[in-house]
Amino acid sequence: MNIILITNNPLVFEKYANNQNVEYYEVSYLEILNIIRDKIHIGHKLLTHPLSSSLKPNETPYKTVLITKEKYSSVDTDSIIIIESSILTAKKFIRNKQTPDWNQLILDDFQVVDLSLVDNVLSRDI
Repeated sequence: MNIILITNNPLVFEKYANNQNVEYYEVSYLEILNIIRDKIHIGHKLLTHPLSSSLKPNETPYKTVLITKEKYSSVDTDSIIIIESSILTAKKFIRNKQTPDWNQLILDDFQVVDLSLVDNVLSRDI
């Protein structure tokens, strides 16, 4: 596939590293959004929404977003608007209430939720 998975979820990396183009970063939710923004500024396009799922940015530490592998010659305005808006929304939620210091069992659950979203997207022909 001509996609890149940008993630801070070790479970997504573990499952897809051998058969997808995965970029794994050990960073916070907000930092992963900033990395995605930087990729968009150099020509990649968003393929999934950065705020997909019912989990708020201050509830889960994990996020995976799919972008195009191809870098286009011009920046995709829609992708810029979406990622910048998502970063502002994440900052607002995190400012109002920090992400709790979850125990490992809960962190594992959040990894599974994020992975299931990725699985769902990749099961479709994108």
